Amino acid sequence: MPEGQLFVISAPSGAGKTSLVAATLARVPHLTVSVSHTTRSPRPGEQDGRDYHFVSIVEFQMLITEGALFEHAEVFGNYYGTARDSVMAQLQSGLDVILEIDWQGAAQVRDLWPNAVSVFILPPTRDALRERLIGRRQDDPSIIDQRMAEADETIAQAPFFDHWVINDDFETALDQLRALIIGYRTRRDVVRAQTTNFLEKLLGQA
Repeated sequence: MPEGQLFVISAPSGAGKTSLVAATLARVPHLTVSVSHTTRSPRPGEQDGRDYHFVSIVEFQMLITEGALFEHAEVFGNYYGTARDSVMAQLQSGLDVILEIDWQGAAQVRDLWPNAVSVFILPPTRDALRERLIGRRQDDPSIIDQRMAEADETIAQAPFFDHWVINDDFETALDQLRALIIGYRTRRDVVRAQTTNFLEKLLGQA
């Protein structure tokens, strides 16, 4: 069984990354998302183990010390990280894996896993990004201003990613993300690994 492909998806807060990833998971088989660890408190409707593994700062620091994290970063005063063992197990089982992470973590993954495919989700305009942040009704105005300031730093990292998806029309952006992931499954090495001597059999040589 061929090893799965690792996809790293990043975006500024409010660009629609989480919604796009969720919709992609619902429409693309043999694809999963790694559940990150975080020190932030759960938001309404979030469940431990489904949305995040919610841990204390002490527990998170222990994971770092033990080398248990594939990547980690501090975002808006909270820590986020991906467990190394769970990602490796998913990839080795043949699943394609999405890491939905901050650009800082994405940079670490690029160094550790050069074959990872990185995707950056962009808003169509700054005004659209602010409107989406306001529409989420999760943050007060001061936090929204902070997120917009952070967005500049985040968007500046886009040139380091392999692919860009501009989330102007959601369905169009979803189609682009799905096509990108499915397209990687037609690589020669993947098809060869799935079917022994495929080309040789077609040519009558096996």
